[in-house]
Amino acid sequence: MSDDGSGAQHAQPVRPGEVGRAAAVQRLSALETAGELTSAHVRLVAGALGKSERTVWRWLAACRTEGRLERVPAGRFTVTAEVRRLLALWGGNASRVHAELLELARKDPARPQVPSLATLHRAIRRDLTAGERAGLRQGEQARRAHDVFAQRPPTHRNAVWEGDHKRVPVRVEVEGELVCPWVTWFIDCATKVIVGVAVTPHAPSRDAVLAALRCAIDRRTPYGPAGGLPAAIRVDRGKEFLCRTVADAMGAFAVAVIDLPAYTPHLKGTVEALNDAAEEMHFAVLPRYTHRQKLTGGRPADPDAPALTFASFVSGLLGWVSWWNSEHRPSALDGRTPYEAWEADPAPLADVPAGHLARFALEDDGRERVLTSHGVRWHRRDYIADWMVGRTGTRVVVRHLPHHDDLIEVFDTAGRHLGSAHLADAATGEQIRALKAARTAAARQLRADLKAAERLRRDRFQAQTTGMAPLPRRTPSRDEAADELGARAGGGRRELARPDLIPHSPAPEHWARPVDPAVPEQENEDS
Repeated sequence: MSDDGSGAQHAQPVRPGEVGRAAAVQRLSALETAGELTSAHVRLVAGALGKSERTVWRWLAACRTEGRLERVPAGRFTVTAEVRRLLALWGGNASRVHAELLELARKDPARPQVPSLATLHRAIRRDLTAGERAGLRQGEQARRAHDVFAQRPPTHRNAVWEGDHKRVPVRVEVEGELVCPWVTWFIDCATKVIVGVAVTPHAPSRDAVLAALRCAIDRRTPYGPAGGLPAAIRVDRGKEFLCRTVADAMGAFAVAVIDLPAYTPHLKGTVEALNDAAEEMHFAVLPRYTHRQKLTGGRPADPDAPALTFASFVSGLLGWVSWWNSEHRPSALDGRTPYEAWEADPAPLADVPAGHLARFALEDDGRERVLTSHGVRWHRRDYIADWMVGRTGTRVVVRHLPHHDDLIEVFDTAGRHLGSAHLADAATGEQIRALKAARTAAARQLRADLKAAERLRRDRFQAQTTGMAPLPRRTPSRDEAADELGARAGGGRRELARPDLIPHSPAPEHWARPVDPAVPEQENEDS
């Protein structure tokens, strides 16, 4: 091989006759052993390999006497284990390795002769692969750039998600300081939809992971339409708390968490490709991008560039995520956007009821609030919902998902979930209609209750022209009439009974009379 100085290698042309010599000589030797070898066979091989007949006869003689099918390998210098260690020591610098070998040979005359520097260069290019040379020069990450990886077979939506943290190389302003925020996100491997995102101004912790998972699972506005429960999630064990948090949170939903070995980004290539794409397509154009080209001495070209606030950075990143899902067309999706690929996938979806997600990954500022006629006040904005009708004056607690203030969850002071509330200024027509329908239903129910009470409170009587007792105007039902007639019949019979009309005659003397326990026994016998 030769090197043009740029690192590119050019294969040297193989000399005619070298290719196919072993096969040809083996075939000729077999014919000779069988007694069938003729000059025509040798002439045919010589013409095919571009050699003279004499050369082919010489090959056959070498095979017969030495058992050798190929040419004698020329003595040449090869890369040994010692050379590899020296290359690693000197960062792949062949000149320093050559000088080190010369110094060792000077101290120990019994060592093998040291080749020339050009021979050492040729041996390194010949005996070491490009990946080995890059690894000895720059380390494991450089070596992996020359590896070959297989692609996983295509799957359906929500078959597997991949999650990761990324430190954003952009300095943003947080309370007067410049920091590099972190993003935690999950992506569907089949459709390339970013299903959940959470951003923190510091190294992410459990709350960021749970917030991203909440966004990914919940398909209601404003999170959907992609999401639901995946069959499995792949995470990097190098981020131990990420794996542990995801496993604990998703275990209740029977979602498997695949624990990948540490520092194996190729095993979750989808989310790693997303990390690279986000930096190239979005982060690189933001102010205070730390990987931008530098001037002499490593100075930035615009050291006074204004930094983004954290809120502006989060809004911009969420906007880029929306663009990725709805407008970007990755090459792997055959010209479709991730959302289009998601909608076209017929795989069934598994959703989690809203009640089960009410307390999942939500933050609480610890304050109690009061429901008013404008809803619940949070962050100087009003939130409304149809379930609030008739509940003004109730003391409640608000819980919310970080970086998503369009929807909040409201609980009473005892911790019972009352329902979700939407931002009043951004309420949809459907939400407004639901609120009006709840007020109308409450008014209708009250009106029905009041009318029923009025009927119980007041009896109406018939108009009369004589001085008799008033008669009720309302016609009694069959059961009421039967009860009233039965009561009147019983009362009439009791009134007709006159037990004192005919006095009783004395009892005959021969009748047995009851014994009075208060009278002495002798008196009873006398009587």
